[in-house]
Amino acid sequence: MHLRQPELGLVQETLLLTLHARALDAGRPSPILGDTLSADLAGTIDYDFRKLKVKPNLVVTTALRAKMLDDVVRAYVAAHPGCVVLDLGCGLDPRVFRCDPPPGVDWYDIDFKEVVHLRAEWLPCRSHLVGADLTGSGWLTAIPGDRPAMIVAEGLFPFMPGDSFQALTRALAGHFPSGELALNGYTRFAAWAMKYHPTIKALGIKAAQGFDDPHEPESWRAGLELVEEQFLTRAPEIARFPQPLRALTRLTARSTALSRQGARILRYRF
Repeated sequence: MHLRQPELGLVQETLLLTLHARALDAGRPSPILGDTLSADLAGTIDYDFRKLKVKPNLVVTTALRAKMLDDVVRAYVAAHPGCVVLDLGCGLDPRVFRCDPPPGVDWYDIDFKEVVHLRAEWLPCRSHLVGADLTGSGWLTAIPGDRPAMIVAEGLFPFMPGDSFQALTRALAGHFPSGELALNGYTRFAAWAMKYHPTIKALGIKAAQGFDDPHEPESWRAGLELVEEQFLTRAPEIARFPQPLRALTRLTARSTALSRQGARILRYRF
């Protein structure tokens, strides 16, 4: 069975990029994430993934980033078995299946309405689906606010305009009694350079934003406190990177400044 080609805007189309990267990782001899559900889905969509020009470095870094965020979610859920999990800008990522939360956890996958419709049509249902424009916060009224929350924002911050992500963070922190926010953080240089990446150029995306100091979000008036900054360059899974990327990554790992220019996972509590 083949699924129709989705009609998406440029930013929404990045969900096909990350889906394709996870699928390619699953097909590697030694996958990092091993997301076979993404591989199965990508294989049924009527879409020319070749135009995305996905290179091996994007495949392994996308997979590693997702795995590291999965690990953060699993640890939080284990410590707070009755929590709420929000996957902001979830796209077609079946993270809920990889993390496999216990029945007491309420999981919400949140994205644009057209993306949520695709999830409902293309993926098995194991979460609450919320169609929303994340530059606003009215959708939060549908989310229970009396329990701790684990909030994941993978690949979301760079593509939100102006200070809308900061405003969203304040709304989220004010809605829940406590929780954590985990995101992949880009420096300003990395965000600027992103538009020159062949894959991002193929999608036509022109701008993204980032921040250098991992403590900067503590100034967003959301009550955030930095818990951890993890560099992908120092993850043990680097051993599964193809050469020469593996050697280059290990060389980069010796420098915190250089590691920070690559992908990093940031955890904040509120």
